[in-house]
Amino acid sequence: MNGKLKISVGAIVLLAASTLSAAANEKVTFGTNWLAQAEHGGYYQAVADGTYAACGLDVTIMQGGPQVSGRPLLLAGKIDFYMGGNMLQAFDAVQQDIPLRVVAASFQKEPQVIMSHPGQGLDKWEDLKNADQYIIGDEGAQSFFQWMVTEFGFDPAKRVPYTFNPAPFIANPKSIQQGYVTSEPFAVAKEGGFQPNLFLLADYGFDTYATTIETMQATIDKRPEVVQCFVDGSAKGWYNYLYGDNAAANAAIKKDNPDISDEQIAFSIEQMKKFGIVDSGDTEKLGIGAMTDARIQSFYDKMVKAKVLPAGVDIKKSYTLAFVNKGVGIELKK
Repeated sequence: MNGKLKISVGAIVLLAASTLSAAANEKVTFGTNWLAQAEHGGYYQAVADGTYAACGLDVTIMQGGPQVSGRPLLLAGKIDFYMGGNMLQAFDAVQQDIPLRVVAASFQKEPQVIMSHPGQGLDKWEDLKNADQYIIGDEGAQSFFQWMVTEFGFDPAKRVPYTFNPAPFIANPKSIQQGYVTSEPFAVAKEGGFQPNLFLLADYGFDTYATTIETMQATIDKRPEVVQCFVDGSAKGWYNYLYGDNAAANAAIKKDNPDISDEQIAFSIEQMKKFGIVDSGDTEKLGIGAMTDARIQSFYDKMVKAKVLPAGVDIKKSYTLAFVNKGVGIELKK
């Protein structure tokens, strides 16, 4: 009996090993939502240093951009994972009865900032509403700006469209402008010759997660081990990108996006660290990618108050905590 048991156990081990081997190098595609940049560095790192491959995935990063619509490809099953912006898109999917789920949040803070000129009476957050002009894009005007109006009394009449050209902001010292902390301040310093004041919206209560990892419920149901590997690999990739040798990842980013400079990449990495975009708060104990019910509920409630979203959305359908909060990769932080 004991001999048969040993044989059976051995057979199970061999079967498990062969199953893992068969699953090795499973091809998956991750679609980003913009051109390759340092803000995507953790994913490129996990490809470059073999982190995804170590748990059995052959990951292709499909670069986004102005002519690429990645989310429809996810919904159609053409790609396996997609880089979401913030939680608003996931909430919208629930309203449309689309079985899309956020499985990890690579950014604890959305990188959105408001910039102002120094020395113009716009040096504090509470002063910003007194600016002559708010340069805010259409998407921002329908989301975070509504929160700014509701929570802090910004005047909707002062908003003018942002065309992703910093020249109007540079020319008007009494204006404020939206931007990503990793991007627009770099352009303003280069073109305007000054360092703008930066006010990260996340630090004033706009508490959405950002640069999320989205997948379909069918993928979670049918291939949970693939989802877990991708989430874990991405977390480790971000630790290694921020705190380790990221040369290979940056080379891959520049290969996909030859227009990006080493200087821009270095600036973005520095800003992500300085402002705790990827690694701060809950990640210190739960690991990169962390999410909590309380945080997501808090953001939803603010969007309802700002009339960005209706009340009654079942936001629990927009995400799952099954693959995060395990402390994966924390030991890689140096």
